[in-house]
Amino acid sequence: MIFPVAYVAQNSNLTLPWYYRLSAVWGAHSGSLLLWVMILNFWTLAVAIFSRRLPEVFAARVLGVMGLVSVGFLAFMVITSNPFLRLLPAPANGMDLNPVLQDPGLVIHPPMLYMGYVGFSVAFAFAIAALLGGALDDIWVRWARPWTNAAFGFLSAGIVMGSWWSYAELGWGGWWFWDPVENASFMPWLVGAALIHAQAVTEKRGGLRAWTLLLSIFAFSLSLLGTFLVRSGLLTSVHAFASDPRQGAYLLILLAIAIGGSLLLYALRAPKVVGGKPFALASRETLIVIGNLMFVVSGAMVLIGTLYPIIGDALHLGRVSIGPPYFGPLFIVMMAPIVLLLPFGPFARWGRADLREWKRVGIISALAAIFGGGLFAWAASGGMPTWQAWLGGISSAWVFAGVAQYAWMRWTTVRAGRRYPAELAGMLLGHFGVGVFLAGALLTNSLSVERDVRLAPGQSAQIGSYSYQFDGVIDVRGPNWIAHQGTVVVSQDGQKVAVLHPQKREYSGGIVQTKAAVSAGLFRDLYVALGEGLGTHGAWALRLYDKPFVRWVWLGGLFIALGGFVTLLDRRFRVRVRDAAPDEDAGGEQTSTLRKLREADA
Repeated sequence: MIFPVAYVAQNSNLTLPWYYRLSAVWGAHSGSLLLWVMILNFWTLAVAIFSRRLPEVFAARVLGVMGLVSVGFLAFMVITSNPFLRLLPAPANGMDLNPVLQDPGLVIHPPMLYMGYVGFSVAFAFAIAALLGGALDDIWVRWARPWTNAAFGFLSAGIVMGSWWSYAELGWGGWWFWDPVENASFMPWLVGAALIHAQAVTEKRGGLRAWTLLLSIFAFSLSLLGTFLVRSGLLTSVHAFASDPRQGAYLLILLAIAIGGSLLLYALRAPKVVGGKPFALASRETLIVIGNLMFVVSGAMVLIGTLYPIIGDALHLGRVSIGPPYFGPLFIVMMAPIVLLLPFGPFARWGRADLREWKRVGIISALAAIFGGGLFAWAASGGMPTWQAWLGGISSAWVFAGVAQYAWMRWTTVRAGRRYPAELAGMLLGHFGVGVFLAGALLTNSLSVERDVRLAPGQSAQIGSYSYQFDGVIDVRGPNWIAHQGTVVVSQDGQKVAVLHPQKREYSGGIVQTKAAVSAGLFRDLYVALGEGLGTHGAWALRLYDKPFVRWVWLGGLFIALGGFVTLLDRRFRVRVRDAAPDEDAGGEQTSTLRKLREADA
């Protein structure tokens, strides 16, 4: 076998397992760009197939916008990052894939993340097509909503997979560090969350039309910005690609054209957008507007914190590191109003809400939060809860109570077969996922215990009720690595709970990588990372963790992603064009889509 393609030779070899050869396709800059283009063309093909019932002119505009984006990235790939360059003479074997990327999570994480990133190009294309045609009613939103929900679901799943990979692979025991490249994926997620709620208002009430157009532009623009940050060489991150200035300059030009052109078109056409129906202060529209503002302000906060060190360095203001001390408290403040209003959202009616119903929902949710959530926090923390544990238990119970009340109301008042349509079921799953995430994030941050210890064979260390006994290190060999493998027996009250085998691997390229060992459970993880050998008597440095409820962080994220996917099953998203008008019970305007589009094209 020979390796005639330079990219293949630089990122794979004969000893690399087949599944890592597959993930090596997107393991470096050129290949990941190829994956981006492939997924963009996948979305374009999907739109072409499933939009055959749309007006031909409108569908052509959507596909044309996506085609232009594809041409831009294809040109970027061919000019600066051609993954098909040949090697002459071809070597008989290649180099090793970056050991950090040799993990099962990296087989799934980048494709999922890119499906979300690139998926927002569909909402962007629909918005630009509507602006170009001048038919700025609420019908284009109905066509765009399922694509937006799908992209949001994929991006949520991709972020969850990335968080899990970082936790399991890097040996640091955390699930989110506000790394600049983590932020690059989180910013479009925040704007995407605002977008899917704004689209509901536009479709059902004809309101927030200009705002929904703007969010559609911003969601994809932030995806492009994240791509620029990762590939420009401006960021220092375990996730970032080393890149030359040409690539950064090209992406900056592409970013300026895409964002600048779309915002210019928006500025010219948005003033012609007519408003929707008026709504009272106490209404579902108001709650969604407040949530939208919090999501967008949070996204702006993350954007400022991510770009400020880069701008400060460029202006010679000194190197500044912005991390959890900045992001954490501000993000809690920004998300608090959303969590507070979450139980009321499903009960709120369009136009004007019933305040008596809000009062009932609030009282029941408050009682559940104080007593149920407080009891949960007390039990989870062994009778000694911190403020974060209290906050995690109470806030999650507050959200769960709202979801449960609405699900019960639908069960008791709506006839079978119509109780939980797909759109409503997706909303319930997503909101339930928020509650699970809140419990996991706040409880694991509050209750986690970490110890750095020096242990010789036969010695043990205690974390809470768990004893970690070190039984020494042996040498093991894998397909393309050799490793020092430790054995740690974890017991509780004299009963063996788990046997963990953390490793210190040396790969064929000479790079040493820590492989943590995790005993995973629904209510806690027991986690061990092997450090360095410490001289005589076979002693080694080990890092021990007890991580209660950490799995709930990812479980909540998966529920949110699942909610996005479930909404795709809603029958309203599969109607013919001639029926594509808002539901009468949603208070929407009955408009003739084909007539408006034809008039706009005339």
